[in-house]
Amino acid sequence: MPALQWRPWKSAERRRRDKYVHRANRNNLATARMRLVDSAIPCPCGRIDAKKQPLAYIACCGQYIDDELAAPDAQCLMRSRYSAFVLEKADYLLSTWHSSQRPASLDFESGVKWLGLQVQNHTVVDATHSEVTFVARQRDSTGRAIRLHERSHFVSENGYWYYVDGDNL
Repeated sequence: MPALQWRPWKSAERRRRDKYVHRANRNNLATARMRLVDSAIPCPCGRIDAKKQPLAYIACCGQYIDDELAAPDAQCLMRSRYSAFVLEKADYLLSTWHSSQRPASLDFESGVKWLGLQVQNHTVVDATHSEVTFVARQRDSTGRAIRLHERSHFVSENGYWYYVDGDNL
């Protein structure tokens, strides 16, 4: 791998993009370029970094939804599932739903605008069970505001976390 040469005339964003291209799979630069376009898009889940800046989608939920990495805990899975609802990624939602509760298919209501996610609590019940309490806000196609306040239950099986069900609060 060639060393990156720092060029002071390049913007910080351009240097980050160049660094990502060098890390990308060299046999598929088209994919790398496509990902770079999305690199500045904030993650729908609203997670922020230590500097109080929104995390980019590819550095947050995108790694679970698009790169198919396993979410390390229930909170990350819950955040990625929220992002998948925003992005209408039915395949990801169904694959992360526990088989005991998984619906046969998912349909998305047209005209819904997701407004934000607030994680209120993440409780580790035991090594394979967790709960996440959150509020998700949306506006339906008629403009009516909807607030979903839920305590979701998650289970870990074979190194993967799954959404089981939730209690409306």
